[in-house]
Amino acid sequence: MRAEEVGQALRKLATTAKAKVSAWFFKSGPGQYAEGDKFLGVTVPEQRKIAKQFGDLDLVEVKKLVVSPWHEERLTGLFILVDQYKRADDAGKKTIASFYHKNRAYVNNWDLVDSSAPYILGDYLTNHSRAVLVQLAKSKSIWDRRIAMLSTAGWISQGDFTDAFKIIDILIDDKHDLIQKAVGWMLREIGKNAGRAELEKFLDRHAATMPRTTLRYAVEHFEPQLKTHYMGLAKMK
Repeated sequence: MRAEEVGQALRKLATTAKAKVSAWFFKSGPGQYAEGDKFLGVTVPEQRKIAKQFGDLDLVEVKKLVVSPWHEERLTGLFILVDQYKRADDAGKKTIASFYHKNRAYVNNWDLVDSSAPYILGDYLTNHSRAVLVQLAKSKSIWDRRIAMLSTAGWISQGDFTDAFKIIDILIDDKHDLIQKAVGWMLREIGKNAGRAELEKFLDRHAATMPRTTLRYAVEHFEPQLKTHYMGLAKMK
């Protein structure tokens, strides 16, 4: 199997109308966060089906997809990579996690990050040093920063909030909307996973100064009265 065959399979399902919608939805216009990204026009469910068909694609071929200028080829390549990581032994997981980290510059839109970071880098770092996430959280790249935040999602679901809060502390005043949403999302997940007390303590310290987007995501599942209380503390930012 070759990467070119994956591209051919995607193109058979591509539509111009879908490509236009995706280009708008993922902000690929001039000056936007994904400026210059190119879309074939293939739905995510269709990409997942194709990824399953090419699940045993060699890593050399997977890389051709991951570095592609076409968004759907990159995402399909990442779907394949996630599936291979799940099936790999310890040595294979290390190889894939290293590959992911080295090629993360191509994981350059929010859907690409969200579909891969928790399941590859986050999972691998469960039993390895997590210091790399601090480096990523301090990066100038919004995608590095989002990878750092989303990589903590699996730990949050298991009730482990320590490293999530470390990354949140670094990103809490981030100016980019996509990072504010990611931080708020992870705060909300902490509250859902037995961390409600920790979340409220965090909000007691930061609600008055943190970005409203982050706060709005964080308190989404709060009772109306408590939600109103915290939103009322926030300054317009």
